Formats: sequence, C-alpha cells, structure tokens
Amino acid sequence: MEISTPVKLWPPSQSTRLKLVERMTKNLVTPSIWSRKYGALSQEEAEKDAKQIEVAAYAAANQHFGKEPDGDGSSAVQLYAKESSGLMIEVIKRGPVTKTEREHGILDKIKEYGGTTFDISGDPRKEIDANEAEKLLNLLREPGCRYSKICFSNTSFGRDAALVARPILSSIKDQLTEVDLSDFVAGRPEDEALEVMNIFSLALEGSDLRCLNLSNNAMGEKGIRAFDALLKSQFNLEELYLNYDGISEEAAKAVRELIPATNKLRVLQFHNNMTGDEGAISISEIVGNSPLLEDFRCSCTRVDSEGGIALAKALGKCIHLKKLDLQDNMFGVDAGLALSEALSAFSGLSEIYLSYLNLADEGSIALGNALKVSAPSLEVLDMAGNEITAKAAPVLASCIASKQFLAKLNLSENSLKDEGAILIAKALEEGHGQLCEVDLNTNMIRRAGARCLAQAVVGKPGFKFLNIDGNFISDEGIDEVKDIFKNCPNVLGPLDDNDPEGEDYDDEEDEQGGDVEHELESKLKSLEIKQEE
Repeated sequence: MEISTPVKLWPPSQSTRLKLVERMTKNLVTPSIWSRKYGALSQEEAEKDAKQIEVAAYAAANQHFGKEPDGDGSSAVQLYAKESSGLMIEVIKRGPVTKTEREHGILDKIKEYGGTTFDISGDPRKEIDANEAEKLLNLLREPGCRYSKICFSNTSFGRDAALVARPILSSIKDQLTEVDLSDFVAGRPEDEALEVMNIFSLALEGSDLRCLNLSNNAMGEKGIRAFDALLKSQFNLEELYLNYDGISEEAAKAVRELIPATNKLRVLQFHNNMTGDEGAISISEIVGNSPLLEDFRCSCTRVDSEGGIALAKALGKCIHLKKLDLQDNMFGVDAGLALSEALSAFSGLSEIYLSYLNLADEGSIALGNALKVSAPSLEVLDMAGNEITAKAAPVLASCIASKQFLAKLNLSENSLKDEGAILIAKALEEGHGQLCEVDLNTNMIRRAGARCLAQAVVGKPGFKFLNIDGNFISDEGIDEVKDIFKNCPNVLGPLDDNDPEGEDYDDEEDEQGGDVEHELESKLKSLEIKQEE
C-alpha cells in the first residue's frame, strides 16, 4: 500500500512569488475608478510597490507558518493573499508618489543616527536599490562620526546596494562593536542573497564585534558559510543571534566550525530552526565552551532526547546562566532528568522556559526538586504543555512556594485538575509580592480549583492577569470567580473556552458530581507546603 506524502503549500516557489508581483503590478497600472479618484501609478512605481507588497506579505505569512511548521501551509497561503490584497489597496489609495516624497520616504527608514548608533530598521520594510543605499549610508561617511552600533534590519539589500555598502562598512569596521544584519535580504533570490551575505562578510571581516545578529535570513548552511570571513575573525563575541535562520544539522556544524572562540559569549540564541539532535550536539559543543553564558535559547528547534541530553550536560558548565529557553522541543523524560542534574549549578537563574518538552510527571518532578534547591531569585517559571498531572503537583507546589520573587507562572495545557490546582494555589498564598501573571488554562480544573486560584492571587498588589480559561468550571463557579475579582475585573482573563460540561474525570468522579470538589478541598485545607530553608 502506498503512503501518500502530505502536500506542503508553503513556502511558495520563487516563480510563484514573481507571478504575484506581475499580477499586482498589472492591477496597479490598470485604469479604474480608483485610479481616477487617487491618481494613476507609473509602470516603474507600480513594479516597485508590488515588490515591496510581496516582500511584506511573504514575511507576515512566513512568520505565521513558523508558528505551525507541521501544518500544510494553507493558513499561511491565505494570510499571504490577504496581506497582499490589503497592502495593494493601501498603495492605490495613496496614489502616485512624487520624486521628492519618495526620496524623503527612504530617509524615513532611519530610526536613529548621530551619537554611536546608526539604525535604518524603520518602516516601511522594503528592498533598496543602489541609489537608495547611497542616500542612506552616506550618513556613515560624515566627518567625525563614531558609530559603534549599526542596524540594517527590515531593509532588504540586493547585489547593487550591497556593493555600495561594502566600502562604507570597510571604512568604519574597526570602530564597530555591534552589528545587526537580521532580515536584510528578504525577498531576494537565493543566489543573490548569498552573494549579498558574502559581500557584507568581506566588508566586515576583521572587525572586533561584541554583538552579531544574523537572524531572520533563512540562511541554512549556505548562508552560514557565506559569512565565513566575518565569523572566522570574531574572537571576542559576547552575543550571537541566529533565530529563524533555517539552522539545520549541517548549519549548526558550520557555526561550531567557523567561530574561533566563544569563551566570552554571554548570549546565544537559536530560536525556531530545524536543528534536530545532531545539530543540537554541535550547539552543545559551543555551549560547553561558553563558561560565561547568561542567556541561552534553543527553542522550537526539533531537538529530541539525544540532543536534549547533550545540551543539558553542556549547560551544567554554565554556572552564570540567568535565562534558559528550551521550549517546544521533543526532549522527553530522559532529557528532563539530565537537565535536572544541571540545574543545581544555576544559582543566578531568573527565567526558565520548559514548555512543550514532553517531560511528563517524572521529568517535571525531577526538575521541580532541582529548582527547589537552586535559583533562589527565579522570576519566570514556564512548564506548560508537559502532560503534568496531580501526581507532580506536590513537588511543583513546594518549589513554587520557595520562589518568593516569582513574577510569572505558566502551567497551562497540563492535567493538574482540582487536586493539583489547589496545591498550586496554596503555594502562592503566602508572600509572592511580585507575582503578576498566573496561567493554568486547559487543566481540567473545576469550581474548587478555580476558586482557590482566584483567592490566592486577587490580593497581590501588582497582580495583572489570571488565565483559567479552557477548564471545566461550572456556571456557579464562574460567577464565584467573577465575584472574587469584582473590584478588578480586568485581572481575570476571558473564559470563552470554559466548558462547564467537561467530562474528562473518571466515571466514579462523574457520578459523585459536585461532591468531589467539596471533599477534595476539605482534605487539602490542612495541607501545608513547607518552604525550603
């Protein structure tokens, strides 16, 4: 029997994108009631506008697709069409732009200049040609300028524009410490994009950077290697961002191979890539050689158990870690256990994001126990979507009770039910003066658990948001919770997805009905959650 391969509708081919530009150009120059009212665009202006519309629409749709990479892409295609249509109407209503207005418009992209920062990431997001690059970058030639930070994000450079930029950047590279080239080849064909990357790489080769951002360029291994001259010359990097870059196993190996030193690295981010286990092993080698690391992000990277274990072991060497984001991978219990062993080293940890890692109760209990004796100043704890049940709740509650600086707690999309929710609520009752957000949506919580959570947070001085939507709270329970927040209704999140008829408890509990809530709460009233000394 043949197994059919699912058809992926996103991303569209380059020829499809070009055809859309052609159709939009034709629509923009065709006489209509709109052109009679707002003025007709020239062929040249329509082509330029159509390209900019397509780039913006593609970026919006691609970002949307990044949030659901396992889908077929149909919703991204719909958004692509919707954005293109909406932006085209805006251009038609704007009408033709005079030369003076157009020149002024490109200079509007400058968000900041003078001082030490030169930033051309302002709107509109657009492809620039050589003339526009000359107008923008001439400011870098002003006598006496001492720019140390440049940001070219949100501005798409073609080959000709890059050739204009090359000598200008080469002339100031020795004074640069921060370079942001994120999203700077959007909409360009692959060959041209790689050439542009190589031109910028050669222009900046030998600079002594502290921060380099190459995110949002869908580079893959070819893109990483296009930057080889720049990467090989960096011995003092403190921050490196490679988010949304198509970092595959091969690309991760290239990063490890090309960067000569990471002993000063404090920030390393690889969000939303397709790294996988082998790529994670390469990244773990970088992490293991980055003893000063404070902020590590390797989320949404398709890393399974083997890669997760490798990352966990490497992180054990990063005793200065303050922020850790590993969410939305496929770690599983074994990687969770490995990570729990590393956590004891993180005395300065303030934020940890471990949602959607398939930790289950066993991994969650191990991590909860580890966090109890480390990270005394933890401010953010996120363990959403890990199939956590009431079995793990006592350990997590004890951990939470000891974290008096906690500002945000996310345990949504688990299976804590009333038993777990009441334990978490009791953990939050005492102290926690900095708490501002609690999210336990979609946890099969009923009336008793919802009431306890509401009562636990309503009196906190800076509390801003409680999310208990998507649960099984009765209508009476909803009224009860709303009454608790009657003096601050905006603090309680929407309850549109609550299902008062929810029946995910076992049959025996269903037969007992509402009596279960009262019996459960009564049993837990005397339960104390001891804080660690």
